[in-house]
Order: sequence, then C-alpha cells, then structure tokens
Amino acid sequence: ILKKYSNFVGFPIFLNGNRVNTIDAIWLQEPKTVDEEKHSAFYKYVSHMHDEPLSTIHFRMDAPLDIKALFYIPSFHQEKYGMGRMEPGVSLYSRKILIEAKSPDILPDWCRFIKGVVDSEDLPLSISREKPQDSALVGKMRKALTRKLISHLSKMMRKEPEKYKDEFYKEYNFFLKEGICQDFESQQQLSKLLYFETSKGMAGELVSLDEYVSKCPPEQNDIYYLFAPSRELALQSPYMETFLKSKREVIFIYSAIDDFVMANLKQFEGRNLLSADRSELNIKDDDDAEKDDKDSSDDSDVAKGLTSSEATDFCAWFQTTLASKVSKCKTTNRLSSSPAVITDNESGALRRMMRMVETSEGGTSSNSMPLPKQTVEINPKHEIIVGIHRLKEKDPMLAEVLAEQVVDNCLVAAGLLDDGRTMLPRLNDLMLCIVKNNVKEESGEEDSKKES
Repeated sequence: ILKKYSNFVGFPIFLNGNRVNTIDAIWLQEPKTVDEEKHSAFYKYVSHMHDEPLSTIHFRMDAPLDIKALFYIPSFHQEKYGMGRMEPGVSLYSRKILIEAKSPDILPDWCRFIKGVVDSEDLPLSISREKPQDSALVGKMRKALTRKLISHLSKMMRKEPEKYKDEFYKEYNFFLKEGICQDFESQQQLSKLLYFETSKGMAGELVSLDEYVSKCPPEQNDIYYLFAPSRELALQSPYMETFLKSKREVIFIYSAIDDFVMANLKQFEGRNLLSADRSELNIKDDDDAEKDDKDSSDDSDVAKGLTSSEATDFCAWFQTTLASKVSKCKTTNRLSSSPAVITDNESGALRRMMRMVETSEGGTSSNSMPLPKQTVEINPKHEIIVGIHRLKEKDPMLAEVLAEQVVDNCLVAAGLLDDGRTMLPRLNDLMLCIVKNNVKEESGEEDSKKES
C-alpha cells in the first residue's frame, strides 16, 4: 500500500528499517534537467515493460489547470499479439499522492497505449467522478492533455517524418483511426496525422491528407477514395476508369477501419470525402485534346454503341428482368473498358465486418443480412451491353443469364458478393453454351467443305 500510494512523497518512508519510497517523482522536475537514463528507468517502472520508449512527452501547463505530466510512447503495443485490449496506462496524482492508478478518465480511450503520470495540485485528494465539480475538473484536464498529445504527434510528423511514418504510424495508426471514430472533438486534428497510399504514388509510398489536398487542381473540391483488398485490385477496379481519364488522384484504403474512418470523417478542410463508387461524382476530363478526340469520334461511337432510345429501352428491360437484384438502371459515361458498375452501394468492407460479427455470435448464412437491390450504371458503348441488347430479342433466356452475370460481376468489383460460388452454375451454363456454338460452327464448316 505504501509503495502504491505514497511512493513519491517528499520525505523518506521506512518500514522495518528499509526505505520504501526509492523512486523520484521526475515529472515534477524541469523537463530539461531529466536525462535519458532517468526517463528510461521511470518508463520501465510505470509501464512494467523492458523496451525503451519511442518518444517522451514531458511538460507543464498553468491553464486551464496546473498540470505536470510525463507521457511515454512505447516502441510497441501488446494488442497486436492477441493479448486483449490494453488498460489505460496513465495514473493520476495530486501533490505526488496517487489518486487513481490507470485512470480511464484523464485521456480518451484511443490513447490507452500512452504510459505515464499526470499530477495536478488543483485536484482534491478526495476527488470523485460523482461530484459535478470534480467531474468538470477532470474534463478540462482531459481536453488539455489530449490537445498536448496531438500537438506532440504533429510536431513529430513535421520534424521527424521518417520516425513518425516508419516507427510510430506503422505501430499505432489503428489507435489514431479509432480516435477519429470515437473522439469527435479531436476528429479533425487526428485526421491530419493519417497517411494513405494513392493512385499516383508508388506502392508503399504514403501521403497525408494535407499533402493530397496540396496537389489537387483548383477546380477539385472533393477528396476521392476507393476501398479495395490490394493496390493491384484498386488500380484494376472499374471505379478507377473515370479518375484515370481525368487524371484525378484517388486515395486507396485496404481495411474496414479505414472505410469506417472515411465514413465518420466526411470532410477534411472543407472538402467532402467521396467514395469512388458514388453516383454524384462530378469529374470532368482535364485533357482538352482527349475531349476533341471524343467529339470527333462521336459518330463512330454512336454507330458502335447503343443509341439514346436503345439505351433507354435496354435500361428498362434490364431493371424489369432483374427486379429482384436491381432497383435502378441508367447509363453512364464514367466507364471506358467495363460494361457496368453499381453505385451508391453499402460498403463492402463494413458488410464483411458485420458478417464476421454475426458469425461469431452464432449467426448462419440462412439468417444473414440480405443484399439490398442495387443501382446499376451501364456503359452503352461496351460490346457486352450492345450484344445483350441484340440478344434480348433473339435469345431472351441467354440475354437474361448474361445480364445476371453482369450484375454479379459488378457486385464482385464492389466487394459485395457474399459467396462467389453462387455464380458457378451460371458460369458453367455459359461455358457450355459457348462450347456448343463453337462445335456447331465447326461441324457446319466441315459439312460445307464436303459438299464443295
């Protein structure tokens, strides 16, 4: 009890002839006077770890409260090793007397990786969360400490970018993202600490949101992002086609927590964060020469693709034929090499995460969330769409099977198809149809040769 609550009192305490309080309260000393050796020893004492701290935050402030604090960022955290959720790592003192060990109130939950102590003479020794005045004091302290911590990370990001990226961000980015989803007061400040890959960078090259915005053309008012399992799949996604044509940069995100971050953040520096699968994207091609080429080839494109009336007819047929899967079908000019995409859909990453939670709670595929009807945007110039339009009169059954495959392909591209094995019977039927047609053509050629 003496070691726990009175280890740092200003006079020696002896028990059975032995001094009990042997550690100095170095957080009360001037930050410049504490050397690395003292910090190393104290860090190991408060953290019960044997590594060296990645970064030290030792400071004092007079407003809004008298606060003396000493924080350490460990070189690693234990949650990644499957050891369960960490407890808060900062203890609260008043005049060197312990008020609460591992206090959950003085820092937000996303800061639980921080180790250290906070001391304030403005706090009564009998502080209680149930007293409104005491709760208000702790709330003020919490805001001040959180601002100081974020400020320290921002400074590290500017002055030690390699250390920040390679050591801190690599180890602790999950906690920052958790903070954006939970700590709404600090959301915008935390968003400045994030890094992402983009479509214009190299694999593994990270940029901040501020860096992304600095490279945007003046007319771009939104920030675009795309979720995909990997960089390769992101670059091959049909949603990227319009951005590649317009030379717009797109942020790539690869995990469910990133998707959740973007959905919660919504804006950055006055710019909307828009997923690449949204239908309301207003992107114009910046390449004037390409525009001229398009204008000059309009006649040939129309000849190859569906006319306006044919496209309207096709969309009506598509929506009616696949009424169980499609809520709306319309044309789009965002595609070049893909026949169709679905837009305004739910997040594939979040859907998979919810299915994992459902399965862990004993759910089965029979009672899982049904996939809602989708909005499908078709490319009226694509050969597949043109071919299905021709087939819907000649061979309605085959046209319907192909249309259904187009929708499932769109679901795969959006990461929404729960089980790809559902497509196998249809794919087998399509392959069988192709084989039979080829066999018929070959047999017809042989017959004509014999006759001749």
